[in-house]
Amino acid sequence: MSKRIFYISVIFVLLTGMKNLSGQSVGFTKFNFPNNRLELSNALAQISQGDKYYEIGPGMYHLAIDSYIKAYNFNSNNALLNYKIGRCYLFDNDKTNAIKYLEKAYNLDPRISLDMEYNDVNYLLAKAYHLNYQFNEAVEKYQEHKNALTPEQLAKDKKSIDKNIQECLKARELVAKPVRVFIDNMGEVINSAYPDYRPLVVPEEDMIMFTSARESTTGGRRDDDSFYFEDVFATYYEDGRWTIPENDFGINSTNHEATAGISSDGTVIYIYRSAGGNVLYESRLENDAYGMPRKLPTIINDGLKQTSAALTFDKRTLYFTTKREDGFGGIDIYYSKKDAKDKWTQPVNIGATINTPYDEEGVFISTDGNTLYFSSKGHITMGGFDIFKSEKVDGEWTNPVNLGYPINTPDNDVFFTMAANGQRGYYSSKKKDGYGGQDLYMITFLGEVKPLVNNVNGLSSAISENPVVAVYSEAKIEMNIIFSGVILDEETLDPLQATIEITDLSKNELIASFESNSETGQYLLSLEPGINYSITVTKKGYLFYSENFDIPKNAVIRKVRKDILLGEVSVGSKIVLNNIFFDFNEATLRPESVSELDRLYKLMYETPTLRIEISGHTDNVGSKSYNKRLSEKRAKSVVDYLVDKGIDKSRLAFAGYGFAQPIASNDTPMGRQKNRRTEFKVLEK
Repeated sequence: MSKRIFYISVIFVLLTGMKNLSGQSVGFTKFNFPNNRLELSNALAQISQGDKYYEIGPGMYHLAIDSYIKAYNFNSNNALLNYKIGRCYLFDNDKTNAIKYLEKAYNLDPRISLDMEYNDVNYLLAKAYHLNYQFNEAVEKYQEHKNALTPEQLAKDKKSIDKNIQECLKARELVAKPVRVFIDNMGEVINSAYPDYRPLVVPEEDMIMFTSARESTTGGRRDDDSFYFEDVFATYYEDGRWTIPENDFGINSTNHEATAGISSDGTVIYIYRSAGGNVLYESRLENDAYGMPRKLPTIINDGLKQTSAALTFDKRTLYFTTKREDGFGGIDIYYSKKDAKDKWTQPVNIGATINTPYDEEGVFISTDGNTLYFSSKGHITMGGFDIFKSEKVDGEWTNPVNLGYPINTPDNDVFFTMAANGQRGYYSSKKKDGYGGQDLYMITFLGEVKPLVNNVNGLSSAISENPVVAVYSEAKIEMNIIFSGVILDEETLDPLQATIEITDLSKNELIASFESNSETGQYLLSLEPGINYSITVTKKGYLFYSENFDIPKNAVIRKVRKDILLGEVSVGSKIVLNNIFFDFNEATLRPESVSELDRLYKLMYETPTLRIEISGHTDNVGSKSYNKRLSEKRAKSVVDYLVDKGIDKSRLAFAGYGFAQPIASNDTPMGRQKNRRTEFKVLEK
């Protein structure tokens, strides 16, 4: 036989075989099963049924598997059937079975990787290895798939395949150095066999709102991929357990609704809706319940798609994810600020340090506004979406840092949100222990370990052959302090809608300003340890209330209940100015007093008929005459400040009472501290 005839024969055999791939290995034919015609007929019917589910999309793959497996039990040696089962398992979150069937498909007939319709078997195997933490095997299969591509295919797919290989190398690096966290699945009460994601956690951590595409969705509709439409669900922590999620509270429709973000104090949530152009809605807390969502202004919603949002603590800056023509490609993070008229300004792209040509999603901003969390496919990930964080330094965002393994995985890890106390985070991920699709997980941050210590003088239990011992400290967690309570009228005890301002006294810088609930008077705020705060409550027609909270870094108390009574401006009413400070035994006002003094000036300026007395008070340490002189000088310092600011001297009086008017016992340090105070009293209204 000539070489030419031989080559033509080989090509003819290959082409004939590729036209009928199901005939490779052991086909489902009468020729192969002459004595099992009934079983063969049933198997072919199961394949036909499985193919119907297969063609619908990933949301039906679990049903396709059921049919395919019945056919597989009759004939397990068909390459195409193994391929389809493996592909279904891969997209149905079962990587181990995906590998088993895809490997078998390839081993039964390697030509399956050359077929025009099924030439992605090596890529699917690489993806399955990748998701199953077999990174070396994944790299090998990615490369094998890449080498088999035509020039046209290579030009189209090279970049994404090279990115997959880079992800495997990054994953191998991160898995070798896990971060100190506990990762807990939120359990089968919350999670379902369907995708569950986008958790929003209120500061008290007793309610979680999340998104699910499960069978109880409103209207029961399915999307193009055959997954159910999204609904917003809520679960509550009661009697030590989470309740069965509910989705019947008026937010959901027969279209897509999804959770999109929450403010750090829990008073504002954001909802995504597909109807009307994939836009964001805002819902505010009213009477212990979130009101009907209202669409955000067009200036926010004029992108092709808006998906998530995060509101800063002062409610003046909104970070959100959107796909826009001026973006870097895919979904980007933008921000908008409120102007003097309380209107959102033109959104600004956060920049190339954060955004990439791929998708950025699930934005979340820390309480102090200096740490941005988000998920990205574009930065170096372990695969799919990973969660990153960036710090704001000198007004600029730093290069994003991967949160590491086991928080991130080779699959999609997205929609991270931090609890108010900073100890726990919540997010959605696809992990081996999941119930199907994405699940909700809780992260507990364990802090750093103590450095390695040497075995000295027998103090360590380690023997001489092992002189270095790793000693783990208690969890060193920087948790925020949660303040909550109600603001009431001092006389009637009716709830008040009042303005709450939080100032960093060391910088005399306003950190946040917000209002208590108009119906209940409730407020809630989350404060970072290690800062000296001034908290002031004001309402027109009332005397303001102020308090100083100097929270140390190692504060033990994590929740503080503080109910605040405001008194109306009336003759004889008086308040303590808790945020006016003096040096020890001096009458010189310290810089931290400026915010309080300016607040007092504002009250005097806005009420031109008001005449007040500033009084100084001390504890009983020292002589009566000395304390009286000191307290009088301190009161005069406050008056002088107000006069210098422009308040008429005739409207101001000052007096020093020393320790003649104590408000607490002088027998304890705490009592003496309360007695050392500056007050003002209304003389004329």
